Amino acid sequence: MCRILGSFAAGADRPDPAELAAVSARQRHGGPDEHHVLSGPGWSLGCDRLAVTDPCGGRQPYRLPHLPGILAVLNGEIYNHAELRRRLAARGHRFPDRCDGTLLPALYAEYGPAFAEHLDGMFAAAVLDLRPGSTRLVLAVDDMGMKPVHVHHDPLDGSTRFASEIPALLAFEGVRIAPREDALDGVLSTRTSYATQTALDGITVLPPGATAVVRPGRAPVVRRRAPHADVRPVGDTQDVLRHEVRRLATADVPVCVVTSGGLDSGLVTALAAEHARETDAPPLHSFHLTYRGKWPDSEAVYARSVARRARTVHHEVIVDPSEIPSLLTRTVRHLGQPNADPIALSTYALFRAVRQSGFTVALSGDGADELFGGYDRMRAALAAPAGVDWASAYADALSAAPRVLREHLYTPGYAAYIAERGSAADRIEQELRSAEAAGTDRATAMSAFETRWRLPAYHLRRVDHLSMAWAVEARMPFCQPSVVTHARELPAEARHGKRALYEAGAELLPGAVLSRPKQPFTLPLAAMIAPGGPLLDTVRELLSPARLVLGGKVRADRVQRLLERHLERPNQHAALTLWALAVHELWSEVVQGMRIPVGCAA
Repeated sequence: MCRILGSFAAGADRPDPAELAAVSARQRHGGPDEHHVLSGPGWSLGCDRLAVTDPCGGRQPYRLPHLPGILAVLNGEIYNHAELRRRLAARGHRFPDRCDGTLLPALYAEYGPAFAEHLDGMFAAAVLDLRPGSTRLVLAVDDMGMKPVHVHHDPLDGSTRFASEIPALLAFEGVRIAPREDALDGVLSTRTSYATQTALDGITVLPPGATAVVRPGRAPVVRRRAPHADVRPVGDTQDVLRHEVRRLATADVPVCVVTSGGLDSGLVTALAAEHARETDAPPLHSFHLTYRGKWPDSEAVYARSVARRARTVHHEVIVDPSEIPSLLTRTVRHLGQPNADPIALSTYALFRAVRQSGFTVALSGDGADELFGGYDRMRAALAAPAGVDWASAYADALSAAPRVLREHLYTPGYAAYIAERGSAADRIEQELRSAEAAGTDRATAMSAFETRWRLPAYHLRRVDHLSMAWAVEARMPFCQPSVVTHARELPAEARHGKRALYEAGAELLPGAVLSRPKQPFTLPLAAMIAPGGPLLDTVRELLSPARLVLGGKVRADRVQRLLERHLERPNQHAALTLWALAVHELWSEVVQGMRIPVGCAA
């Protein structure tokens, strides 16, 4: 697990070492163990390493003596690296260590840009081919988009630059800041930047399962790879998940698990603890975050119940609410773009505790809802009779502010701009309607949309950035190819309300966890923005009329009335809208300072 960076330009000089050092410093929190950057005329390739697999080997950028013209860097984990190494060794390749990424130059030499089709894992990889006649840069990300790579191409000089994190990418002198005009609408309508977009014009994210080939002076050519056709999961849901949990719980560094108190993380916790006992490993450590004081919707009691049943060493991380305003600023800085999910603050604080307790790898339950139909919006869509506009209701459920409220808050000029170019919500509705019109059942259509666009943009980028803010590798068993394939092959009814997962957990989890209502691991937002709440002053400051009028996108008077109504009768819907507006305002402020080439302290 690492942070990677690089640049590629035709006929350019060698990149400035000071500039490359500034880029590296911006994401060094995610790779504190080693820092190396190589460069030459028109190119650079670098890595800030978090040593997980073969910590004593695996120096990046990877180079093999018999393949001097091929360089590679890797962010993530290749779980089938031992099998690939054997296959490549049989073809005459030799390797100096057993680090997973060391095999990338040889794999590329054998298969070219198709090398990523042979990788099983979570990864963002970059290969620089400097051999005469085949000069090119190849970028690739895993099938689910667990490890993002941000890309900027300058059409004026033909240069391409990339980095694991947006703040690092902005430290390249050739990358200019240009906030997207529709960024605010994106935050309010989808809670973050939709699909492969970011909140900055000219910076994109490779889509899940994509490979991009960059020729000198040309724009990246991006194509989506076919899903792994050779993945054949064996057994029922519990068997498939058990296999992946055991595989991901094996590492050369200490491994723990995140336990929210819900079904998904509970299954991962139970199976990981089972694996630790059967392999005579030390007892598994589990981590749960809560806030000091009495707050609604606390899941601490359920997390303790899961931990007792699984016999883990349980850590209940308690955060003082007075720290929350500081956590907000730090999470916005690390994410590099607005994300209106309040879970971001909890995620950042939780992984801080994981790292401070000595763990480098943490297993989590992310991805289960998208694959197994766990969201309330999915249940509502499945229950909607034919002829009912379920797609509009579905899109509204994804939003921080439903369409009617957004249009009420926008200034006339901004409303006209969004109406003319279309909102992300419009594109979501169209995709869902088109899938159903083509004969796809609703459960499959929703799962495809969620895993292709929503999961990587909203959840996985956040988990990647906020875990790596503390140099923790988050591994997600539900996002592995065998689990994804298994879920997609289940009958539609088995994916309604996560029925297959409840059956899998029947013998593993406490009854109280199996019977409780669904609840996300998040922040008690409505209560924290209520009178006397720890976030009220911060939200008031960020949504002051002077700031909003200057932005020109929302009507300050209507935002103030929304805040006043919320303070009279706090509710989650108004709180989320206010929160999304405040996060966008803070991001607008923070992003202006990202041009200063200094490191981002965790």
